[in-house]
Amino acid sequence: MAAAGARELHDREVVAARDDSEEAGPHPPAIVWKVRSDVVYDIELNSAAHYPVAGIVELSPLIEQAGFGAFWKGESNSTDPLVLISGIAARTRTLKVGTAIYHIYGRSAVTLGIQSATLQDLSNGRLLLGLGVANKTIAAWHGGTFDRPLRRAKEYIEIVRKTAAGERVEYQGEMYSTGQRFQLSWKPSHPTFPIYLAGLGPQMTRLVGQISDGVFINMATPATIREIADRVRAGAVEAGRDPSKIDILAKVRVSLHPDRAMARSRIRQVLTFYNIADHYKDMLRASGFEEEVNAVQQAFKEGGFKAASTKITDAYMDKLPVIPATSIQEIKERLQPFLEAGVTRMIVPYVPVTEPVIDDARRFVEAWGNS
Repeated sequence: MAAAGARELHDREVVAARDDSEEAGPHPPAIVWKVRSDVVYDIELNSAAHYPVAGIVELSPLIEQAGFGAFWKGESNSTDPLVLISGIAARTRTLKVGTAIYHIYGRSAVTLGIQSATLQDLSNGRLLLGLGVANKTIAAWHGGTFDRPLRRAKEYIEIVRKTAAGERVEYQGEMYSTGQRFQLSWKPSHPTFPIYLAGLGPQMTRLVGQISDGVFINMATPATIREIADRVRAGAVEAGRDPSKIDILAKVRVSLHPDRAMARSRIRQVLTFYNIADHYKDMLRASGFEEEVNAVQQAFKEGGFKAASTKITDAYMDKLPVIPATSIQEIKERLQPFLEAGVTRMIVPYVPVTEPVIDDARRFVEAWGNS
């Protein structure tokens, strides 16, 4: 199986070119970003189905052998990301392991710092930590209040970094206070690691460029990815950071089956959820799909989830960042517009079509490795 599928980043260049022509008129000169990158393909097994934890851990050596650069796991009401990726780290040697994403309300920043340092030691420095500010619903699950997300994200990341690095933490912020005299009882072997932040809106995405190592983008078209990447890099420049050091990570869900109608079936469920979910429904509207989103919303109000799913037509699906495919070659070809939009780590959440789902995922991983 080809390990070349996940190539390490190299020869990436971000060039800022200002338009100083007379045609620019009285407006400030625009910055045009030209990005060249060698993409890393990653995998996530978390969409539209419950994957047995033991089955994923057993599958992880094959995922590594197939050439994926990292395995990612998200958090909501499904299995816990850090527990799962710890098991994967113990079964693999080079596969990076990441959270995509962990919500800041689920645990204190000090706790996550301890967990991160521990996993760094266990994995020999393979952690990729993705964080997000969640929403009112998820904050309430954990007894939190969803407020001042920008400030919360900034302070939370600062505490996590200090804690995981083994520094003394006596943080007094506007949102978080850690008290006095906390410090890890051991010297961590790998005290630094990338911290990525999920972002959609203008303010959050600029903050990403100012304080984190990259942006997580979910359910976005290539045009939207390009807009977000521009804002992130502009935020980096404002903070005096090198924009070429900021990663652009995007998720594009895929399914694989010889019968395309079957490949579409589970993805239709995923898209129904995103068309009724907070934040994402607004982003989809802003991406030019207001009529389609409104139709899904109306059907949901009148007849629930099943009725709403009937409004995810094939024509609408084909415009969204999902790929119901009949071959791995088709998947890779249809990912190209996202890479051209500036993605540097392409996360491919696999949506299973048949049962048992872990066997379906295994067939996908094997096909990817043989492509």
